[in-house]
Amino acid sequence: MENLSQLEALCERLYNSQDSVERAHAESTLKCFSLDTDYISQCQYILDNASTPYALMLASSSLLKQVTEHSLPLQLRLDIRNYLINYLATRGPDLEPFVIGSLIQLFCRVTKFGWFDDDRFREVVKELMNFLSQATHHYAIGLKILNQLVSEMNQPNPGLPATHHRRIACSFRDQSLLQIFQICLSSLCQLKNDVGSKLQELAISLALKCLSFDFMGTSFDESSDEIGTVQIPSSWRPVLEDPSTLQIFFDYYAITKPHVAKAALECLVRLASVRRSLFTNDTSRLKFLAHLMTGTKEILQIGKGLADHDNYHEFCRLLGRFKVNYQLSELVNVEGYSDWIHLVAEFTLKSLQSWQWASSSVYYLLGLWSRLVTSVRYLKGDTPNLLDELVPKIVEGFISSRFNSLQQAGLSDDTSENPLDNVELLQDQLDCFPYLCRFQYESCSTYIMKIVEPILQTYMEGANLQVCADCNEISLTEAKLAWIVHIVAAIIKIKQITGFSGESQEILDAELSARVLQLINVTDLGLHSQRYGELSKQRLDRAILTFFQHFRKSYVGDQAMHSSKQLYARLSELLGLHDHLLLLNVIVGKIATNLKCYLESEEVINHNLSLFLEMASGYMTGKLLLKLDTIQFIISNHNREHFPFLGDYRCSRSRTTFYYTIGLLIFMEDSPLKFKSSMNPLLQVFVSLESTPDAMFRTDTVKFALIGLMRDLKGIAMATNSRRTYGFLFDWLYPAHMPLLLKGISHWTDTPEVTTPMLKFMAELVLNKSQRLTFDSSSPNGILLFREVSKLVVTYGSRILSLPNRAAMYTFKYKGIWISLTILSRALSGNYVNFGVFELYGDRALADALDIALKMTLSIPLADILAYRKLTGAYFAFLEVLLNSHIMFILNLDTSTFMYVVGSLESGFKVLDPNILSQCASAVDNLATFYFNHVTMGESPTLPAALNLARHVADCPSLFLEILKSLFEIVLFEDCGNQWSLSRPMLSLILINEEMFTNLKAQILASQPVNQQQRLSLCFDKLMADVARSLDSKNRDRFTQNLTRFRNEFRTK
Repeated sequence: MENLSQLEALCERLYNSQDSVERAHAESTLKCFSLDTDYISQCQYILDNASTPYALMLASSSLLKQVTEHSLPLQLRLDIRNYLINYLATRGPDLEPFVIGSLIQLFCRVTKFGWFDDDRFREVVKELMNFLSQATHHYAIGLKILNQLVSEMNQPNPGLPATHHRRIACSFRDQSLLQIFQICLSSLCQLKNDVGSKLQELAISLALKCLSFDFMGTSFDESSDEIGTVQIPSSWRPVLEDPSTLQIFFDYYAITKPHVAKAALECLVRLASVRRSLFTNDTSRLKFLAHLMTGTKEILQIGKGLADHDNYHEFCRLLGRFKVNYQLSELVNVEGYSDWIHLVAEFTLKSLQSWQWASSSVYYLLGLWSRLVTSVRYLKGDTPNLLDELVPKIVEGFISSRFNSLQQAGLSDDTSENPLDNVELLQDQLDCFPYLCRFQYESCSTYIMKIVEPILQTYMEGANLQVCADCNEISLTEAKLAWIVHIVAAIIKIKQITGFSGESQEILDAELSARVLQLINVTDLGLHSQRYGELSKQRLDRAILTFFQHFRKSYVGDQAMHSSKQLYARLSELLGLHDHLLLLNVIVGKIATNLKCYLESEEVINHNLSLFLEMASGYMTGKLLLKLDTIQFIISNHNREHFPFLGDYRCSRSRTTFYYTIGLLIFMEDSPLKFKSSMNPLLQVFVSLESTPDAMFRTDTVKFALIGLMRDLKGIAMATNSRRTYGFLFDWLYPAHMPLLLKGISHWTDTPEVTTPMLKFMAELVLNKSQRLTFDSSSPNGILLFREVSKLVVTYGSRILSLPNRAAMYTFKYKGIWISLTILSRALSGNYVNFGVFELYGDRALADALDIALKMTLSIPLADILAYRKLTGAYFAFLEVLLNSHIMFILNLDTSTFMYVVGSLESGFKVLDPNILSQCASAVDNLATFYFNHVTMGESPTLPAALNLARHVADCPSLFLEILKSLFEIVLFEDCGNQWSLSRPMLSLILINEEMFTNLKAQILASQPVNQQQRLSLCFDKLMADVARSLDSKNRDRFTQNLTRFRNEFRTK
């Protein structure tokens, strides 16, 4: 750089230029400051002499990168630290905020990384007291440094091993964090009258960071609102038991602006979550609780600050913590409990009525009430808890607020806001509510029935009409009924997971369920049968399906039937449903009606199929289903005439689930005749397509028929879970219908909508799950199946490679290729084909399939293979199978192709996906083991494949070195969880060429700090201790153990 002014101009362009080319040029010119340690002194010169904030920012950010990514000498790091302290003290008040922030981050990073290297790094808090004893600007800088320091110590850093981070964090927690929290409390007291100042914000932010520190190293999810118990150390006990600590945060909530008040509430939430064992005794803990209740009671009485949404949400979280951390017996014994619980109930009712504004906050209030009512059974003594009086009011408030919100919303079709369409939001709202209903079940169920009767009556009258008088009114009725059904479903759901049982509870379950079942009788009659396209009708039908799901789990099945006699007795009186078979018939009838009537709503169809599959998957319910006439009808008539959704292309993905369910039911009967008769609808499609002349095969009719047929067959194939049932399907398909697949793939290669379902069906057919592909010893079926696979893959591959590329390469080409690779991987590793037969009898099926697979993979740039997750997985799984079972094919490739394939394995290691890492490791281990056994240990290679491998490696001597280097980098510098897999190829590669390992060891040691090299050299020596020159399993296990110790010792700084 010629001069400082030129550098300042470049920095200005780097941070401010709108021209991306100009910015990129500035970045490439200036990156030497962050990469080369020789530029550290120049960064200091810039900080001392530059006049623009952008030049200072460059110097600071470059030093941050240098400190993070390079192991700098201890004295240099101490110099940087001392320089920064003095710099911030002398020039800090005059700097731009973003420069101060960057310099503070640099100071904290240096402090953290040097924490155990020198005592002076650990004296940071003492030095910062100088800032806190001066005027406002320095005070602010001191608080900013402490804020950043606590964040830095709490946050893992890339390049710093997790174990080392935890050691530093724990040391910081024990030595400095309490002192910082005490500084923060005294600052809050001093600044109490300085309302609205930046210092108040910094002090409250620091308090929150201290209380949010990861004390135990459990790393809770910061994206979640939920926090567990705060594990504050015992040394904090006097501070926490001092009433002024809690009071200062209540005071700050009362006197400050909303964003500071919110931070004060967040601190209170954490204080309310402090572990119970922290307190000296029960008395001090109850005193703390009483203080919390008094503080919250005052907020509830005045309502100050609760008009702000963030404050409101945080206050609801604070109330929710009361029952998480304290027992009901403790709450009721606190003086003022009666006033407090009444105020909380009043606040909850107001919140329910303002649902649109407070929907995400009410979850915490309902959570509080649900935990209170579930604790009542454990409450001893006569102290009144007042819940009997208040909970029914909250139940009524919840339901009426739902209805009011429907009126106010005017039935808005904004599905993102409507809880009936948003599964997560609905679950949040109904997770806790049923516990309140079950608490005073008799009065609550009476209230629900009283509300539902007139609505149900209105709806039933609509079943007698043919013309809609007021569609809005019907939509509103449907929306109300949908809410009631969801509430009843949620009440039934918790029957399984709570102790709410007994005859009275069962009878009330029956009463509520009877109302829903009455509703089902009319949902598809008269006027209602014309409303399947309406959103409100779809929401109601989905609510009914949810009810069925929960009712089935609680009350259907032999065991449930015997333990639920009262429920069925009452249902028999009300509706004539005296056992679970009749009830299943109602459920199946509704599913069948929905599948017949819904054409537009994919969500309703998928919900139906999900319930249908759930029922068919259970052994007990599956057997019961087969007794029903409706099921027998579905099994025999699964075509578009009876189920129109099968003819809708938009629902074609749902067909697989539908046929998977039908397949499970068919195979449950285990009858070849039943299977053949059930497959008649699909046989008709086969016959129709097979008789279509080639000239007519490229029509839309054929296209959609093929797509549907392949999705259907995939579902049937998924349902074959045994050798016998797989045999039914295979004998039905082969040889009669396999030519259609070949015809379809050859005519429609350029149309992924057709080829993808065909290839996915074949991928399912060749998958040997549950050992279903086990043919008799005299059966050629395994070989015959692979020949069909080969024909299909070769036909598809040869045609897709001849087509010109298109814009959407993944959809058009890559997707089909990765499915083809999956087909071959599954077939080659399925263990049902003796592949030696093909070469023995001169059959090209295997050779052609492998050739075309290789051509397909070579047609895709490696960057694209690594860019698409599914393609990456299929490619490396295929290479693993090849190098495991068909290594000769790889070894007989020409050298450039061999280098590309093996080089791609090294790229696979950089993906850092555990599955792909294991696949690549296995593939490399197979190759290296072959080399070790046949080249390294062989007197002179005689196998042609071994000679080829020796020649390939001789042409590229660094091949194995680069792979071993990548493996060492992953083990030493990444947090990998599959060391066992990685250790296998590492030993094979080390034993192939020990000189190569010695050179690599020297390279790794040279990259480490000089003062660490001797220690790390000893670590390497221990790595090979007691390891013999052999690849037997015991030797491998010994090396794996050594590697684990080596990694831990190497990463300890």
